[in-house]
Amino acid sequence: MEGAGYRVVFEKGGVYLHTSAKKYQDRDSLIAGVIRVVEKDNDVLLHWAPVEEAGDSTQILFSKKDSSGGDSCASEEEPTFDPGYEPDWAVISTVRPQPRHSEPTRGAEPSCPQGSWAFSVSLGELKSIRRSKPGLSWAYLVLVTQAGGSLPALHFHRGGTRALLRVLSRYLLLASSPQDSRLYLVFPHDSSALSNSFHHLQLFDQDSSNVVSRFLQDPYSTTFSSFSRVTNFFRGALQPQPEGAASDLPPPPDDEPEPGFEVISCVELGPRPTVERGPPVTEEEWARHVGPEGRLQQVPELKNRIFSGGLSPSLRREAWKFLLGYLSWEGTAEEHKAHIRKKTDEYFRMKLQWKSVSPEQERRNSLLHGYRSLIERDVSRTDRTNKFYEGPEKPGLGLLNDILLTYCMYHFDLGYVQGMSDLLSPILYVIQNEVDAFWCFCGFMELVQGNFEESQETMKRQLGRLLLLLRVLDPLLCDFLDSQDSGSLCFCFRWLLIWFKREFPFPDVLRLWEVLWTGLPGPNLHLLVACAILDMERDTLMLSGFGSNEILKHINELTMKLSVEDVLTRAEALHRQLTACPELPHNVQEILGLAPPAEPHSPSPTASPLPLSPTRAPPTPPPSTDTAPQADSSLEILPEEEDEGADS
Repeated sequence: MEGAGYRVVFEKGGVYLHTSAKKYQDRDSLIAGVIRVVEKDNDVLLHWAPVEEAGDSTQILFSKKDSSGGDSCASEEEPTFDPGYEPDWAVISTVRPQPRHSEPTRGAEPSCPQGSWAFSVSLGELKSIRRSKPGLSWAYLVLVTQAGGSLPALHFHRGGTRALLRVLSRYLLLASSPQDSRLYLVFPHDSSALSNSFHHLQLFDQDSSNVVSRFLQDPYSTTFSSFSRVTNFFRGALQPQPEGAASDLPPPPDDEPEPGFEVISCVELGPRPTVERGPPVTEEEWARHVGPEGRLQQVPELKNRIFSGGLSPSLRREAWKFLLGYLSWEGTAEEHKAHIRKKTDEYFRMKLQWKSVSPEQERRNSLLHGYRSLIERDVSRTDRTNKFYEGPEKPGLGLLNDILLTYCMYHFDLGYVQGMSDLLSPILYVIQNEVDAFWCFCGFMELVQGNFEESQETMKRQLGRLLLLLRVLDPLLCDFLDSQDSGSLCFCFRWLLIWFKREFPFPDVLRLWEVLWTGLPGPNLHLLVACAILDMERDTLMLSGFGSNEILKHINELTMKLSVEDVLTRAEALHRQLTACPELPHNVQEILGLAPPAEPHSPSPTASPLPLSPTRAPPTPPPSTDTAPQADSSLEILPEEEDEGADS
């Protein structure tokens, strides 16, 4: 279809906007429309317009929406429908209140007609396109612009997503993200700029005219260095450069590299030192640090002893209150008694909030009812082999339930998430007091509450940091895991989520946690604990010919077979080995607390340590081992022709 100054090269009906956040849309929340690709005035536009009941759907205006505020009800807020339904990466479940939004819906806002949802965007303004995952009732696409905003999700009730993507691939280069096969990164179709980047950086001896196509198909064999916009690690499996070759390389470009990325070369680590752990701190040794008024003295020395040897079991009930911030290291005995009285009153006030809710009230409070149901289910299966929790007549189960429900009153925003019962159980077992255990649990949650946030950004960032540490410590192991589609380290998710609670026997978990709570020898020791476990299993993984499924199976079978003292000894040795390296990359120094964090305006340098990745997205492990394996760090170019019937 052609008109004055424009030509429609693609048109597809049955493309709906879902303007409600509900999973099951009602009729009034669906807006039917037509999607078109239009060539107009030396530009190519993607345009969606609703089909008016009494109008001609072909009469559309090919102009961008005025963003200056002319249509306030349409531009004020995008549809709050979450195009992902639930996060693909979600391994933990949450109970969340349904958000209330004021997006324009048909019939609800007479001043905002359906036409206010129409939009038109130049293809040059697109940054990425996300496809729906298989298995949904229909496919959808979400368009993200260079400005960072996303357009309303387009739901293709009659199919057509692949046809649209094929048309877009005539004008754009659509490259599948190595971390998310459903995310297409958008680049200009003319790759001359990328070729020029290779040429100016002189990364290749031969002519760079065909480098781009080969790089997109096989980046590892084409290059092992990087241009400034891409994080890169020298592959440990590649041969090192001959001596003197570095002098032939050009000086770095004058332009300042994009913040948040650091080129990591093969770091030459020195020999790994030998570490010997000490005996546990006894009650007598602890008593020597208590002053006349009950104030602890020489606290740094005491913390160092706890780090190097842990605590004797009889001392934990008192010492954990200090390690978890419930009691102050600087307080006197009288100050501690006053603090405990205050916190006891505060706890029971919060507990009364949910205890006083009647069954009739709870039926109208879906959030509290959801928390209660989830907590009861988790508590019933938490550490039931432990004598403190094994029988129905034991008070431990009831205390677990009450403390977790009270925590929902204490932290309304977070509430309860599966896994929290695993963190509370050892604390309650040691403290054996409801109030003290609650506040110690709150102190622990201050350290790990990011693990349970619904966005899971903290967990993704930790996996990224773990991969960065492992890359520096053992690049060959990283290469092996990459080759077996396990480079995302998703099998370490549970380790980091609940701090190895299910990997060690119960007494060993107590020892591990009290060592980690000291904060010594620096932050993120738990990541080095994970590195230590992988280092201990390195030969088994690499010499047994394991594939991704066998790697996951082997890691799961390590449960209750690890020695906490061996793991802590190795983790401390790894820390000393890294800190002794004079050329340790800055982002690794940040992880170990050896350097201040990056400037606030800079993206996190450890957000995505995967090599040669064109995206900053953190590593996203698959939700299960059944998902199709993804290329480690290569770009998958959208095929020219695909079967339209494959639309889901």
